[in-house]
Amino acid sequence: MPSNLIGSMLLAIGETTAIALIIALPLVALLIGAVVSGFVSVKIFEKNEIEKKTAAKVEVARILDEANLEAKTMRKEALLEAKEEQHKLRIEFEKETKQRKNEIQKTESRLVEKELYLDKKENALDKKLDQVDLDKKLIEKREQEIRKIEFELQNSHQKMIEELEKVAKLSSEEAKQILKEQLLQEAKDEAVKDAKDIEQKARENAEKIAKNIVGLAIQKCAADHASEVTVSVVPLPNDDMKGRIIGRVGRNIRALEAATGVDLIIDDTPDVVTLSAFDPIRREIARVTLEKLIADGRIHPARIEEMVEKSKKELAVAIKEAGESAVYDVNIFGIHPELVKILGRLKYRTSYGQNCLNHSIEVAHLAGLMAQELGADVKIAKRAGLLHDIGKAVDHEVEGTHIQIGVNLAKKYKESNEVIHAIAAHHNDIEPTTLEAILVQAADAISSARPGARRESLENYVKRLESLENIANSFAGVEQSYAIQAGREIRVIVKPEEVNDANTVFLSKEIAKKLENEMDYPGQIKVNVIRELRSIEYAK
Repeated sequence: MPSNLIGSMLLAIGETTAIALIIALPLVALLIGAVVSGFVSVKIFEKNEIEKKTAAKVEVARILDEANLEAKTMRKEALLEAKEEQHKLRIEFEKETKQRKNEIQKTESRLVEKELYLDKKENALDKKLDQVDLDKKLIEKREQEIRKIEFELQNSHQKMIEELEKVAKLSSEEAKQILKEQLLQEAKDEAVKDAKDIEQKARENAEKIAKNIVGLAIQKCAADHASEVTVSVVPLPNDDMKGRIIGRVGRNIRALEAATGVDLIIDDTPDVVTLSAFDPIRREIARVTLEKLIADGRIHPARIEEMVEKSKKELAVAIKEAGESAVYDVNIFGIHPELVKILGRLKYRTSYGQNCLNHSIEVAHLAGLMAQELGADVKIAKRAGLLHDIGKAVDHEVEGTHIQIGVNLAKKYKESNEVIHAIAAHHNDIEPTTLEAILVQAADAISSARPGARRESLENYVKRLESLENIANSFAGVEQSYAIQAGREIRVIVKPEEVNDANTVFLSKEIAKKLENEMDYPGQIKVNVIRELRSIEYAK
């Protein structure tokens, strides 16, 4: 029993070992394969690394060769470029050197020519100096001869005077006086003839040029030739409106007169009310206010004051717009705003029936056109022409003539000295010293004197004609004088036995000068002196 048990146990152990060996053999094979595979992989990696290093060395060698080749090529190109640049610089240098040599040679040639020319001049000058010495000696000799002749002439002249005094029985002083009077009369006659010729030629040329310039200026200036009168009569819808304007116990008319400073004249004239005031602005405010009240129908003191204030504001705006429009029409800029407002007030100011603002615009255009023709300063001429009567806008408020007021306003608002001078000289209060001032003066005369520009009262017109004739009749030798062409011309008839032809020239000038000094008149007056000798005989 025990031996069988042992055999069984051994048999069981042998079977277990065989099974374990069978299981372990694949594992051992796998392990061996893994070791072999790792070894082979290591060898392959080492081989690849060696190949890569070899290829890298080859590539580096190739790149170095290419870099060396390219560097050699660039060095060659740089050397070629440097040689070309050096060649160009050498050519330019040679060219510039050649030009300078040519210039130096030309300069040397000119210097040689100048030296030759100076040598010739020097020789000629020496000859002239020699000739001058000879001439000087001749002159001294002739002077001696002339002095000798003069001495002989003085002796003979004295002897001749003594002989003449014996023959004529006159002293030398008396003879001199007679001769002097004769010479003076002859000189006077010749001077009158020459003066007439010169004056005639100058007048022909001056009148031709002046007429051309003035004609062009007037032709280009399209001004309104109708005389304008400020409205001082307000029409009424009916006569019943007069009672409403007067109001209860006259309260409305008193309120209107107090608010506007204007006198209302309500008389028997049907359907009109007359406004009377020296200040045209006040009269215009009163006119506008009265028209508004008539249109509104509500007339009482409170409403009158309200309408007056409203009219004042509207008129202030209208005045400003009128001034700006005038400045724009004349194309002048830079005038002080306050001066523009004062300029606009001229719209409601008239002079002999001529609207002052239209007159100023016309003068500016005429002065500018004439300045352009004569080459004067057009801007100054236009500016002075527009502002020349600016003093008339406030002459009812400020003391002094409109020229003094205008000059003060121009100085106050920083106008230029040329414009101020033209304003001061446009009526010859001072002598005009600039061409622009003279042109403004001429343009003012043209605008004022053209037909239809101004109107005068009959009384002033007659007085002016009488003054013209009286001044002409005050001169000696005047027989009669006649003022014609509305006082633009005066014809003076002289006595032929008292005034000769030569003296008529002096008489016309003296009459014209006296008219300028003693009379105020628009434009100019032609003085025409007429001398006529009539011989009458009867055949029997």
